[in-house]
Amino acid sequence: MGKIGYLFKRIKGMNYKGFFDTIDEVHKKSKKNKISLFFDIIHCGLKYQAGYMDYKLLEMYRIPEKNRNTFITRGINNEIVTKYNNPEYIKYFSDKIEFNKKFNKYLNRDWLEVTKDNYDEFKQFIKKHSEIVIKPVDESCGKGIEIIEVTDKNVKKTYDNILKTKRILVEEVAKQCQEISSLHPKSINTIRMVTLNNHLVAAYLRIGTGENVVDNFNHGGVVAPINIDTGIIDYPAIDKHDHVYEKHPDTNISIVWFQIPKWNKVKKYIEECSKIIPEMGYVGWDVCLGEKGPCLIEGNEFPGHDIYQLPPHRTDNIGMLPLFKKAMEGEIENENSDSN
Repeated sequence: MGKIGYLFKRIKGMNYKGFFDTIDEVHKKSKKNKISLFFDIIHCGLKYQAGYMDYKLLEMYRIPEKNRNTFITRGINNEIVTKYNNPEYIKYFSDKIEFNKKFNKYLNRDWLEVTKDNYDEFKQFIKKHSEIVIKPVDESCGKGIEIIEVTDKNVKKTYDNILKTKRILVEEVAKQCQEISSLHPKSINTIRMVTLNNHLVAAYLRIGTGENVVDNFNHGGVVAPINIDTGIIDYPAIDKHDHVYEKHPDTNISIVWFQIPKWNKVKKYIEECSKIIPEMGYVGWDVCLGEKGPCLIEGNEFPGHDIYQLPPHRTDNIGMLPLFKKAMEGEIENENSDSN
């Protein structure tokens, strides 16, 4: 779909209440005139393919005009997805079971598809793994995921409930390394790694909070970008409500300057994953760092574009588009080594 076609589709399907609510929110935050904000949002939509949520989340009203073309907006992100991801291969990412089959080598944990005919196989799985993760096959953002303990007394009940709720993907609980666990032991704290044209272009650590067992940003988690060259977190974490954290709010462990263990090996691992299905050239990968190495959790065929460009996570109001363009042109040098 071309720029004009995409623009008209967005205009036709736009939530106009959300549009004007955004103007009110930005007005309260920035004190800028509502009329000027209205026309500036339209300007950014026409010139930079930015939606009104881009305008609010990226704080485009604070970005100088000369820098606005350095940001990946919703429209630009859509163009990259369309260019690099063949729709015929999306099934390997939208269906978690298909994904596990295709990337089994990189999962580094046991898993099972529960059917009406494999109760005995399920019992054997439980004997080996009393604590399991159950997942719906086609949900995203952590929806429907639950970690449960199964005993001899509730095996059949658990099996029946899995079939009833259609959360038929059962996995061994990924065990994260001590360094990552120290930030928030109650959740599996994963790294989102975005590859484009077989190059790592963005990475950020997602950390759970409170009693949450998932680290998802939309479920109370916090995120912090990882320097893709060094594996060090240079910026504070942020939650969905714009609260900023240099230290974790529960454990008081420092997030800023945290070093991701064995970062170069992790980069090499995910770049290998990006080559398994060459028809899918733009993917957001979720990785758990285990004691013995990385474990692939899932892949996302439509990576988000805003989290790694948020105001607390950027320097000099420059977005990520220049780096993405280098990746598309094959100009990023791989600097991976086995030494770290």
